[in-house]
Amino acid sequence: MSKTGSVTKTASRSARGSGRDEGRVSRITDAYEKAKDAYAAFGVDTGKAVKAALDLPVSVQCWQGDDVTGFEGADGITGGGILATGNYPGRARNGDELRADAEFAFSLIPGKKRFNLHMLYAEPEGKARPGRDELEPEHFKKWMDWSKKKKIPLDFNPSFFSHPLAARGYTLASADSAVRKFWIRHGAASRRIASAFGENQGSPAVNDIWIPDGSKDMPADRLSPRKRLRDALDEILSGSLPPKTITDAVECKLFGIGSEAYVVGSHEFYMGYAAAKRIKLCLDTGHFHPTETIADKISAMLLFVSGLLIHFSRGLRWDSDHVAVFSDEMRDACREARRTGALDRIDFSLDYFDASINRIAAWAIGARSLRKALLEAMLEPTALLVDAEKKEKYHRRLALMEELKTMPFGAVWDKLCLDGGVPPGADWLDLVDGYEESVLLKRK
Repeated sequence: MSKTGSVTKTASRSARGSGRDEGRVSRITDAYEKAKDAYAAFGVDTGKAVKAALDLPVSVQCWQGDDVTGFEGADGITGGGILATGNYPGRARNGDELRADAEFAFSLIPGKKRFNLHMLYAEPEGKARPGRDELEPEHFKKWMDWSKKKKIPLDFNPSFFSHPLAARGYTLASADSAVRKFWIRHGAASRRIASAFGENQGSPAVNDIWIPDGSKDMPADRLSPRKRLRDALDEILSGSLPPKTITDAVECKLFGIGSEAYVVGSHEFYMGYAAAKRIKLCLDTGHFHPTETIADKISAMLLFVSGLLIHFSRGLRWDSDHVAVFSDEMRDACREARRTGALDRIDFSLDYFDASINRIAAWAIGARSLRKALLEAMLEPTALLVDAEKKEKYHRRLALMEELKTMPFGAVWDKLCLDGGVPPGADWLDLVDGYEESVLLKRK
């Protein structure tokens, strides 16, 4: 057995609590039984909540594993609003390493998972690499084979960055028709690939369109680029594909690197476009003003769009793509998503890239945090809060919300980890250290 396989198997044993861990499992079970009774007093079935939280898929982003470098040979070249900072050792250098790292990370993350790819991660055979506008599903065969074997569905994104034709800051909104047409072909190719993913895995692949287009300083003409973007999107989305294989989404942003003054694809633009086209709108927690949260946008937008894609990131002072954590913003968004009763119309995903820390840990921290927030949302006695609200007993609603903050949530989370077959608490950190020593640090 390889060292990678040995470490992964160790993680699985630790998660089940075999051997010397039986005492810890017993303590977790005892604490859970007490928590179960505490939540039952509010009418909450913790068993159902744990199962519901485990059943919601979380799409894990591939680009955390290699700092958004991709496999095009442009090592370390980013641009177009993308910047990964740090030089922690062990970055994945090819598809095999990225898939191995992802598999190990998945052994630490409870619940259903998906894996989110960018067009940058194509693996064509032969020396001649097709252009991004020429890539086809066959160039992602290794990914589709891996997806089917591991039962990990894939999601997808066109890559409108880290490319000579993105260097001037405009892609789909470019005034240069040749540049614009290239990126339109790229966007159409992305949809075909995502549809192939969906057919291969038996569930729709989310294909999320984000572009970095914008201006560093105040533009004189804001309208024309937005007209060009609208028309380009119309052309990309005009291709007829089986609806059961692909879910289209568009992603807004407040500002980016080199587009501080003006972003063509603003929230208002994509809000209107998604509503008009009845496609999904992506709300990224790092793509709004630092004091603006997305929780209130969820119910508002669900009235007008087919659904939502929520990207969880963490911006510090700006859209810095720090590792997502169990923050008030994440918790509020998950609670609101559950309260709407529209979880079947919402896709949950991660979108950050931190090259300054262990990349496996970065994956695990973000995904485990999101699963925690989903569990907390499932444990909320929403009916009690709504009942108090309807009766205008606002003091009661507020008091209940405060009491819920000190419920024994941690005990239920540990039980979820056991049920999900992953290490509870901080037990997974030693496994990450072992993988780093035996695998990551050997990469040059």
